[in-house]
Amino acid sequence: MCVAIMRAEAGRDPHDRGLQNLVGELSTRSATFRTLWGAHDVRTHGSGTKRFRHPEVGELVLAYEELAITAEPGLILMVYTAEPASVSAERLRLLASLAAEQEAFSP
Repeated sequence: MCVAIMRAEAGRDPHDRGLQNLVGELSTRSATFRTLWGAHDVRTHGSGTKRFRHPEVGELVLAYEELAITAEPGLILMVYTAEPASVSAERLRLLASLAAEQEAFSP
């Protein structure tokens, strides 16, 4: 999946020297990468689920959606949401309250 997303990025800017160098380095160091890159699979990652581990609240399972910013080609907005009434939703509320407490006590 990551290689297919990288290939999509390479297609957006085929003259990106940094990305070309990265692909070259990965290709010389990893047979698996070479095989995956050579498959020419292209994919965008528009929606799905991600897991995060926060040091204060623990694991968060969040759905995400990628939204294109049409006024600025190449820019996207990622929106993450927790399922209502889920453990992750409760942990996000806890995280928000911790952030509010820290802000209240900072000078």
